[in-house]
Amino acid sequence: MENERLILVTNDDGYASKGFAAAIEVARNFGRVVAVAPETPQSGMSQAITMYNPLYLRKIREDEGLEVYSFSGTPVDCVKMAFDYLLREQRIDLVISGINHGSNSAVNILYSGTMGAAIEGSFYGCPSVGLSLDDHGADADFDGAVLYGRRIIGDLLAGEILLPLCLNVNVPVGRPEELRGIRLCRQNRGFWREEFYRHEDPRGREYFWLTGAFVDGEPEAEDTDEWALRNKYVSVVPVHTDLTDYRQLKHLRRFFPAACDGEPESRK
Repeated sequence: MENERLILVTNDDGYASKGFAAAIEVARNFGRVVAVAPETPQSGMSQAITMYNPLYLRKIREDEGLEVYSFSGTPVDCVKMAFDYLLREQRIDLVISGINHGSNSAVNILYSGTMGAAIEGSFYGCPSVGLSLDDHGADADFDGAVLYGRRIIGDLLAGEILLPLCLNVNVPVGRPEELRGIRLCRQNRGFWREEFYRHEDPRGREYFWLTGAFVDGEPEAEDTDEWALRNKYVSVVPVHTDLTDYRQLKHLRRFFPAACDGEPESRK
């Protein structure tokens, strides 16, 4: 169909993950789907790109209205491959990244390959949605994430979209009937505290395993993504990439007056 939407699907758990299949299921409700995902799991890759190694693209599957590719790079590499090579002569109408095995709420967004890919899609002027389920299990139940992913994207495409647009959507664990609805939220100000566990291999060389725990910096705040997930709501956080700290910019003017050339009107 000439006016059929073209949806790009990617993720960071790899093309063989159950969450990737669930994201494709969501996308196929809205148009023709081209799916490009990493060959191997790429969690925690954020905005990483591959610069010093060759990259390999392989078609995995082709059905009516669907093409699936595996790519040997990072999640952001997958998005770049789609926009700049594979589909460069076509207009991509929407990017869906996910469905991730594990939440990408709070500061996780900065580490997430899933959200790195969604953000990259928004750089191309394309509406982009990162979908995540708060369950790391390889055999997690994605029914709730599929249902709410379909609902959120359907509402989004039915309305007027203000670009650039990137949504970070996180779905709590539970059957669809156990979820309480959708909450528009802000990002929680929590952080991770890591620990390194030291071991020795059979030759006496030390090696380390990284683990850690998330610290909720504002557990009583009811307008954050972490609160929504704890209370069985699907959290929706609109995100952007301007990392300027405007509060500090204003404060630092007293230390560097000669470096100031006026505060932008939009920030006064």
